[in-house]
Amino acid sequence: MTIANLVGPQLPLLRRYARALTGSQASGDAYVAAMLETLIADPSIFNADADPRVESYRVISSLWSSLSINTDTLPSDHWEKAAGRKLEAITPRARQAFLLVSVEGFSIDEAAVILGADDAEVSDLLTRASKEIAEQVQTDVMIIEDEPLIALDIETLVTDLGHGVTGIARTHTEAVKLANDTPPGLILADIQLADGSSGIDAINDILKTFNVPVIFITAFPERLLTGDKPEPAFLITKPFRADMVKGIISQALFFDQTAGKRTAA
Repeated sequence: MTIANLVGPQLPLLRRYARALTGSQASGDAYVAAMLETLIADPSIFNADADPRVESYRVISSLWSSLSINTDTLPSDHWEKAAGRKLEAITPRARQAFLLVSVEGFSIDEAAVILGADDAEVSDLLTRASKEIAEQVQTDVMIIEDEPLIALDIETLVTDLGHGVTGIARTHTEAVKLANDTPPGLILADIQLADGSSGIDAINDILKTFNVPVIFITAFPERLLTGDKPEPAFLITKPFRADMVKGIISQALFFDQTAGKRTAA
């Protein structure tokens, strides 16, 4: 099997990982593009006999640690601007370990292979990341989810992290009203809502008034990670794991411009 066939299926989630590392769609995708160019130039850096998912993440993690891409020429958004101010607060290697285990679902053993470390070092990195991320801002979270049990699960995870919940909206109309009544600091949004309306449309309407980070929740991430623009920098796939939700929330708030409650623009 060719390297293209091994790497191709990994690209949607590799892009998610790179975006979470850098804090923006543009710079994350630039690293994925650089990875593909590197593999074309030197296929020998990819071990075709290894697990293709682990190997793909190993290559891009190595590239991210060793290559500085000039993002001055890339489209600038509030994620990227915030990253420039906050990256020094979170140890980069610890953030890699945190994302690999908590968000991407790798075991500690697999994360060790990806990072070129041993299990003990990865465990230490995870402890450091949790402490550093916990020291970042807390905020009020709005949940857009039409399935009551899932909404309650998300609410519990959010409050376990120390954040407040402004409310739960089940439809487009409820979501816009809730945002206007109680401006959130973060939004978790499902794609398909109770009355057949779209969570994406609800978010687009809310963002006309508020500058707030958004995490989309979907059972079909490939529908959002198509290469078309705009795309979300952060998303949660269903069925989700508790540690994935916590990891994505921490990363979204880490890259946000401001802390605390939002006010209307």
